[in-house]
This record gives sequence, structure tokens and C-alpha cells, in this order.
Amino acid sequence: MFSSVKSSVVTIILLLVVSLTAVVMGFVLIEYEKLYSDVVEDNLSGLSQNFSQELLPILTSTQSEKAKQISIKDTLMNLDAYKSVFEAKVFGIDTTIIQSYVGPAGKQDILRLNKIDQIDMPLTDDGIKIANGFMFATKRIGESPFALGYIQVVVDLQGPLSASKLNLLSQTLSTILIATAVVMTIAILLLNRLLQPLSRLSSFTKQIDSAKNYSLRFSAAGNNEVVLLGKNINSMLDTINLELEKNKSHTKTLEAQQETMTKLANYDALTGLPNRQFIMDTLRYKLAEARRNNHDVALLFFDLDGFKSINDSLGHEAGDHVLVEVAKRVNDLMRDGDLVSRLGGDEFLIVPESEPTQSELTVICQRILQTVDQPIMIKGVELRVGLSIGIAKAIDVNYDLTDLVGNADVAMYRSKTNGRGTYTMFSSDLIEDYKRKLLITNSIARVIEEQEFTLYYQAKINRDGLLMGFEALIRWLHPSLGMISPGEFIPIAEHSGKVHVISRWVITQVCKEMQVIQTLTNRDLRISLNLSAHDLHAADLYDFVKKEIDHYCINPKLLEFEITESAYLESFQSSNECLKKFGDFGCSIALDDFGTGYSSLSYLTQIKIDTLKIDQQFVKEIDYSSRSRLVTSTIIDLAKSLNLTICAEGIESRIQQAYLTELGCDYYQGFLYSKPLPLEDLFAVDFNFTVEFVEDSEVNLTKVENVYTF
Repeated sequence: MFSSVKSSVVTIILLLVVSLTAVVMGFVLIEYEKLYSDVVEDNLSGLSQNFSQELLPILTSTQSEKAKQISIKDTLMNLDAYKSVFEAKVFGIDTTIIQSYVGPAGKQDILRLNKIDQIDMPLTDDGIKIANGFMFATKRIGESPFALGYIQVVVDLQGPLSASKLNLLSQTLSTILIATAVVMTIAILLLNRLLQPLSRLSSFTKQIDSAKNYSLRFSAAGNNEVVLLGKNINSMLDTINLELEKNKSHTKTLEAQQETMTKLANYDALTGLPNRQFIMDTLRYKLAEARRNNHDVALLFFDLDGFKSINDSLGHEAGDHVLVEVAKRVNDLMRDGDLVSRLGGDEFLIVPESEPTQSELTVICQRILQTVDQPIMIKGVELRVGLSIGIAKAIDVNYDLTDLVGNADVAMYRSKTNGRGTYTMFSSDLIEDYKRKLLITNSIARVIEEQEFTLYYQAKINRDGLLMGFEALIRWLHPSLGMISPGEFIPIAEHSGKVHVISRWVITQVCKEMQVIQTLTNRDLRISLNLSAHDLHAADLYDFVKKEIDHYCINPKLLEFEITESAYLESFQSSNECLKKFGDFGCSIALDDFGTGYSSLSYLTQIKIDTLKIDQQFVKEIDYSSRSRLVTSTIIDLAKSLNLTICAEGIESRIQQAYLTELGCDYYQGFLYSKPLPLEDLFAVDFNFTVEFVEDSEVNLTKVENVYTF
């Protein structure tokens, strides 16, 4: 508020002097008012006493009443000499008004005169009363108890008092102002002398602040507080000089550390690419700029296909090597200004600097897929890593960052659904697909309570055409979505962590329905059911299966658990331990979709299985592909050398069956024999077949009772 100590002190002294003067004048005025009131009271008391004595002879005379009133009025007219009198009244002993008089003050101020009648002032008591700025004097006429009446005189106390106060102030104000000026002048002269060293010290500190020269020193003689303060400042300047030298040596170290911290905060430690925080901040800025300029921003979201299998099979060190190599290849491929970032795990984002067209985005994705598809050597092993890419544009989401990344993520997962190693441009229909997946996800929790699941069974035939068992396949009839394929809802259930609920329902339902199924033939039929990788991770899966088998009195040898090759290898150690327990218990283990996973042959001799199932993608091409026939033949030879039972799935033609029979396949499964059927429909079909092997691979397959004709 104040620019200097001197101005502050001067102001404070001035305020104190003015305040003290005001307080003194206040007390003076209060005392003056009391003295003035006392004087007026004494004068009014004497005046009322005099008029009381003058009125006494008139009231005791023998004159007529009219003559008395005239005499009283003439007497009251003597009050004209008193300018502060408002009114006077003479009352009889019964307090009735005998005569009234309006004085000079009352004639000048009619409004205040009218207010006097509103004041309730008793007449029976002699004395002086003050009310509303008026002073009332009441006096008996005659001695009590022989009083003849009363006289009441009212004078103005407020007006004369105010005028007297103003007169007093006007006479004393000039003296007060002169005294105040003298005091302030003396105070300022003394302050200048006392504060001169402090002013010099203030100028010295300002000089240091402006020049930034900490070698300057303050000099002053004496031993007062300001001089001591100057010495302390000199000592502080010595310390500052010393610290400045130290800081110079630390500054370079801090700058290097800051650069390192900035890199750690904004860049991925493994790949050296910008991290999630950096890319999100950059995207937020680019989206704001694009909105202002009415431009578009493209976003490419990709992750590695089958990356978890690499980590589980070769270790995290190999997985890190793959991430570094992929990041380097993609980053080297992009143009200057394009931004490649690692979000975390195996997820990456690409933000092209310019506004690419649809065709340019296609070319970018194709080049990325081709570049990353080149082999990666790890510990002498050649790996090929695929990508799934999703593309989204900012203009489609009104430049909203969260929606943009979400759309790219949705498009990327559609690429995985379409077969991986592909790219997908986001479109509105993907949102509908996402909503469908969300509806399915939310419905899984209640589907068992609503009894929407049911089991279908597909027959398995041996080389003699005899029914040997069934594969239990789950079906879901949704009330609003209709029949949902397991290929759609099982991955969703796995992703949401709810697949174990479905698997356990299947296990329980198979055990319930097995006794009914066994009545189909006079042979024991083996029922196979599928387990996911998530099921194998559950520590209590074996205990649950054993409890259900014991509860429904099922022979463990009639249960077969099918596990896909990729699920088995996803967590090899835990899968092996879990399935070994089932094998020791008497259950059979089948490896499904053989040949489609990663590095199958390197694990085939280590895993505990009884049956090898040939994937239908090989079986389908037997009719026309010599390569598929060669692969199928190799798989069967390998399985026989390992003493494994062989089951081929997806058989739809007699040529496929004939070729597999010639190679020595043990079991057959496919639409050629039967589609998956609900339990109640199984009893309407006779599943006994006769297979005649013919040299020219022509198959003569006849139904025993001709229920089906092939």
C-alpha cells in the first residue's frame, strides 16, 4: 500500500494525530453539551419559577374567568423575549388547559411544534425533563397542597445546542490545524534524520537487484539496527557469491538430468518411441489445431498377432527383442514428421503428419504389414510376426480424442476377427458390431439363469462305420439376437473373463445328459467337450470335474477333453499339469486344430495327449490340393509314430473319407455323417454306418437302415 517506510510512518503519525484530535474534540463536545444543558436547565427552572409566582395572584384574584385568562395571556406574552421558547401552557389543578402560548421558536418551526403534543409529559411532578430535543419545565402555581394549577414551558434544546457546537468548532478548528501542521513538520524532519541510513540501505538493495552484482557491499558508521542489518546483508552476499559458484557447477548436471527425466517421462524405455503420455498430449494438440483449420487427422492402431505365445514359449527377453525390432522397422518405414508411439505391451499408435487420403492410408498399411512380415531371428529361431491394424479419422468423431482412439481400437479388433495380418478402416457398422459384442458380454452373466444355453452333439464314427461317441457343442439362443455361434460368444467370454462359467455349465450338462446318451447303443459312447486356455489356468478345475463325475456316477474313461493347440501352448506348464491330472483320473485328452498353432512339433513329444485331431482346414482341401494331402499324410504318420489316436474333423465328401481311411485315420467327424443335433433329436437317427474300402478310393457308404443316404 505504501511505497516506503517513511511514507508509512508519516501516514501513521498523521492518522494518530487526527484520531487523537478527534477523540479530544469528541470529549470536549460531550462535556460542552452537558454544561450547555445544565445552563439551559437552570435558566428554564428559574424562568418557570418566576412565571409561576407571577400567575399566582392572577389565579387567586376575584376577577372573572375571562378577565383571568386575559391577564394570564398577557403574562405569558412576556416569553417573547426568549427566542428558544416553543410554547407554554397553564393548567388548572385538574390538568385542564387554562391558557396556551406559542413562543418565537414554535412560530418558526410549526412541524416541530406539532410534535410536542405527541410527547407524553406528566404534569403532577415539578422539574425538568428532556425528550426529542426539547426541554420541558413543569412548575406548580402555589404551594402544595394548596396549588392552584401548573405552568409548563417548553424550550428548544437541540437547535441552539447544535449552533453552539458549530460555533465552538469553527473557533477551535484553525488552532487545531495549525498545531497538527507543526507536529507533522517536526515529525517528518525527525524521521528524515532517523531513516536516512535505512533509505541508503534500500537504495543499495535496489542497486543489487537491478545490476545483479553480488560483489557490492554496504558501508555505514555506527551500531544501530540499520547498520547491523547492512552488515548482515554483506554477510549474506558473501554466501550468495559462494552458492552461485556451486550452482554453476550443478546447473550442467541438472540440465543433463532434466533431459534424461524428460526422455523417461515421454519416451518408452524399451523401444525408444514416444510413450502413451507423449502421444496423447500430442494428439490432443493436433486435434485442436485440426479443428481450427478444418483439417482431418488419421490414427493407426496396431498390435502384434500371437505375441503372448512368443512370451510364453521363448520368454520375455525374446518378446522384448520382437517389440524392439518391430518398433524399429515401423519407425524407419514412416516419413519425417510421422509419429510412431508405443502405448504399452504390444500396442502401438501411428499418427501421420499430413492429412493422408484413403489410398495413401492403404499404401501405408500394406507397407507396414509387408515390412513387419519379414523374418526375425531370435536365438537361431526364425519368427514371423503379424500385425492387425485399425484406422480411424478425427473428423468422424468431431475431434474427440477418446472416441478417436476407441474407434481405431475397434477397427483393429475387427482386423483380428477378419483373420489377423490385415487392416480395417473404421466405419459406423463397426460400432454396431461393438454394441452387439457389448450386449453379448452383458448377457453372459444371466444366460445360465435364463436357460438360454443348450448342447448339440456331433457324431464321431470309427473305421468300421460304428458310432463311437459325440463332441458336445454349446449353442446359445438369445431372445433378441437369435442363435449366436460359439465362435462369436466364446472369444467375448474369454476376453471378459466369464468363459469359465460357460465351461463349467457344459461340464455339468454333459454329465447330466450322458446317461441318456448311453441308451443310444449297446456300447459305451465317449463324449468330448472343449476347454479354453482360461479354464486350464483355474486351480480348482480338476476338483470341479471330479465332483461332477462322482455326483452323476460317470465313468471318467467316457469323458474326453479337447484343447486347442494354441490354448495348450499359451501356458504350457500349467496346461500340462492340469491335463496330466485328468489323464491320471482316466479321462482322455485330445489336441484340437493341430497344425494351426505356433511351433507345434517342438512340443508334441512333451505334452500328455491321447488323440490328435486334424484341423478341418486341411481336410477341406484334400479334394483338390496335393499340398494339403501331403500335410495331412505327414500329420497322420507323425501321430502313428507317437502311438496317438487320429481323428479328422470337417469331413463333407466321400473322397475325403476315402483318402483318410487309406492313410489309417481312426475316427471321422463331419457333415458327411451328421450335423450337430440337440439331445432330443439324437434318438431319431441311427448312427450305424458301413464303410467299404475300395482300391480306386471310391467309397461305398450305406446307412444300415437308410435313414441317411450319402
